[in-house]
Amino acid sequence: MALLVFVIVCGVCAVLIYYSQKSGPQGSWVQFFAKGTDAGFSLREIELLRKLATRCNLEEPSSLFWSRNQLDQCIRALVRAQKKGAGEEDMGDQDFLSRLYEYRKKIEMEKPGIKNGINNSRQISEGQNLRILVPGAGVFRSQVIRNSPQNITISRPVNDKVSSNISWIGTKLSVYFWREDDAGYVFDTEAFDEVFAKGISSLKLAHSESLYRTQKRKSIRIKMHKPAYLYLLGPGEESGKIETVPGAKCFMEDLSDTGCAVIIGGQAAAGMRIKVQFALSGTPICMSGTVRSVDFKEAVQRSLLHVEADPLPRYAQNKILGEIFGMQEDNEEDLPYRISNAVVPQAALEPAFVPPAPQDQAEEGLPLAAGAEGAPVSLGPALNDEPPLIPFPPEGGIL
Repeated sequence: MALLVFVIVCGVCAVLIYYSQKSGPQGSWVQFFAKGTDAGFSLREIELLRKLATRCNLEEPSSLFWSRNQLDQCIRALVRAQKKGAGEEDMGDQDFLSRLYEYRKKIEMEKPGIKNGINNSRQISEGQNLRILVPGAGVFRSQVIRNSPQNITISRPVNDKVSSNISWIGTKLSVYFWREDDAGYVFDTEAFDEVFAKGISSLKLAHSESLYRTQKRKSIRIKMHKPAYLYLLGPGEESGKIETVPGAKCFMEDLSDTGCAVIIGGQAAAGMRIKVQFALSGTPICMSGTVRSVDFKEAVQRSLLHVEADPLPRYAQNKILGEIFGMQEDNEEDLPYRISNAVVPQAALEPAFVPPAPQDQAEEGLPLAAGAEGAPVSLGPALNDEPPLIPFPPEGGIL
């Protein structure tokens, strides 16, 4: 045991001597090594970071461990170096890039605006979507209409599967909501009046002085409006396979490395297993997951699906985080509904994106899309000059 301790001490001393010899006008590499160790990086990773800091000519290399701008500069240099391939000096692999993205997420999540939550129901924003649990009746959808110091006014809770003939006054409610870029919250309250607010049938709820903060955000998401394909996943179907035939057309509204939100035509149900396929900087990305909740807009007959993703391949996760943090070159032609003919090999880190040959069409002007069994499905009407959406569920029924 004593020998082992001696060897470890000697190793640390050797590393410190090595880095002290690299000290120069750019600052102390001993301090750089210490900061990297505190941040949880291995010796190999710290050496790669040292190369990146040198390449980027950082005046204070240690700043990349706490400065978002400096770290972003180094990550961009790493992405460019990895794209150049074998001719470039060792700049790490996808696992190393993933470590840097995870560290970048940690710095982002520690920003004051994300770390700080709210303490009582008076701080809930108007327009906030709510889930209302009524004991013995079920879970209802609602939205904050008005929030005053005296009470909180919400739209009359609705549930398409439950009778709306509920006497709300005096009813005990458990209210759940997800605050954007923060966390989920739960509080108990009671409805004490039924009113019309802003022309909407509404309830007035008593305020709560204590909110229970549930699961915090574990990922950073980016807003977008991007064409994508959606597929239903059957039992035992391979979830990570890149599809080469069109699926149901949809629009991706936000994206993170742990899930996404997509808009489809028609009404859908929570609990479905689906796959969403799209492209980032020319790379096909396939995200499979479970629909956790659905926001249905009856006026336009469209649903917003909130999808919790299955674990992603490393290359796909890095591509998504690169998009979120602005690390990708903006060279993608975002043509609607392109599809990949390439199959991603297991070992591939950067699969090629190949546009397909033109598809045959069932009717002139109407492209085909695969239904639940792969059968063509006619497209629904287009809205606001956007490409039309597939009615959902596709003909053939839900799997």
